[in-house]
Amino acid sequence: MVPPRRKERPRPGARSGRAAASGFRYLDDRLPAGEGGSLVRKAFPDHWSFLLGELALYSLVLLLLTGVFLTFFFHPGEAEIHYTGSYAPMRGQLVSEAYDSTLHISFDVRGGLLIRQVHHWAALLFVTAIGVHMMRVFFTGAFRKPREINWVVGVTLFVLAVAEGFCGYSLPDDLLSGTGLRVVQSLLLSIPVIGTYLSLFLFGGEYPGTEIIPRLYTVHILLIPALIVGLVVVHLILVVYLKHTQWRGPGRTEANVVGQPMFPQFAAKSTGLQLMLFGLVTVLGGVAQINPVWNYGPYRTDQVSTGSQPDWYVGFLEGSLRLMPPFETSVWGHTFMWNILVPTVVLPALLFLGLYLYPFLERWLTGDDREHHLCDRPRERPARTGLGVAGITFYVVLLLAGGNDVIAKLFGVSLNGLTWTFRIALVVAPPVAFMVTRRLCVALRALDLERVREGEETGEVRQSVEGGMAPEHRPLPLAERYTLLMRETPRPLEPPQQRGTDGQPPGRVRRLRTALSRWYLTDRVD
Repeated sequence: MVPPRRKERPRPGARSGRAAASGFRYLDDRLPAGEGGSLVRKAFPDHWSFLLGELALYSLVLLLLTGVFLTFFFHPGEAEIHYTGSYAPMRGQLVSEAYDSTLHISFDVRGGLLIRQVHHWAALLFVTAIGVHMMRVFFTGAFRKPREINWVVGVTLFVLAVAEGFCGYSLPDDLLSGTGLRVVQSLLLSIPVIGTYLSLFLFGGEYPGTEIIPRLYTVHILLIPALIVGLVVVHLILVVYLKHTQWRGPGRTEANVVGQPMFPQFAAKSTGLQLMLFGLVTVLGGVAQINPVWNYGPYRTDQVSTGSQPDWYVGFLEGSLRLMPPFETSVWGHTFMWNILVPTVVLPALLFLGLYLYPFLERWLTGDDREHHLCDRPRERPARTGLGVAGITFYVVLLLAGGNDVIAKLFGVSLNGLTWTFRIALVVAPPVAFMVTRRLCVALRALDLERVREGEETGEVRQSVEGGMAPEHRPLPLAERYTLLMRETPRPLEPPQQRGTDGQPPGRVRRLRTALSRWYLTDRVD
């Protein structure tokens, strides 16, 4: 009698393998799952400066996580109630519902104060990371064709981040944030003709109104976050589609990207950065106090907090307000408050307009219509680097001027004298910074070429037969020599002919463009 054959059991991994293959086929029939392999193998340049954008992204993730927690407990109402919470010094006082819920989160919700402070620190880091990332893009020329649209997206993200931070900063309805809202109301009233109507609409009536906090809350948790997330998605899609820029070096060309694949090397490094950022911000939220609204008290229209300072990203507007001298005019019954309109509306509009247009202006000046995927070293573009440093200097002067009262008290100097010092510095410091930076870039580039020709100093001194002393040099490594010599040397536009093909002299725009191009590209070290 033949015994029955035993059925072979499938190997332990075979069943899971078939399930994975079946699941992948299911997704690939409905989604472009098969095309994800190219994304997994996408190369990312291995340099710390390219992680600045990752810091901004993970700060945004932390903001969304903590913000969702806070929305469960915050009530954006402006009706006045008597505080009955656990913070004894405030009991019995009339406060708004928004301020009451902020104190409730801070003192009665388990972990609420930690989450509040983590949220605030993450907001500061988010705006800072975007700003530093944009500076990296600017100084390395990573905004050039074909990335002009991505630069516009990045500037818009920065503007939205500043607006989002200010809205969140104003929600607690404490004396400090209320002072900032009073400045916003003055800003609106300074706009000719429509300013009064804008103020009435935003605040829901005469200042302080009854609608400003609920409206800011809606904008803060719904409108601006949706725009930010949407633009971040667009930004990342463009980064993947246009590929990463990279530093010049052996094997790196305009047609390739040398670096680590997305999985597993870059994914592991990026995940580690995310965990480090989450941990650091959590530690800051636990040990570094920020925005203690219970010390400021609830907002009252007849009071102003002493030494009030906004967060750094809007501090430059405070400085511009303090430096602008009083000046107003009346035309046809309408008063133009230049001392408020210029520093808070005209100035930031011009600054951000310049940021939006800069890639297109540089392209117009240089006549460069090629695609660029290799980064410039800042010293190789003296004019661009000088303009960037001048802009940073302009911003720093305004930021310091926003705290002129605190600085005057701290150092025991005259407030009026300090204000005039900042006014002069605002005009003089940016041009000086531009000229110094431009000359430093030229000098550093000349030093690079000298190192290529003569080599690196060894620290030893050799004596010649004639008795002279000379430092000993050794040749630079080939990779470093290649990197220093691998650069573009753009030349200014050729001056227009005296007579064009039609027999007419060149127009003013063409002559202006040529003159600006020569000014922009004159400082070269060949």
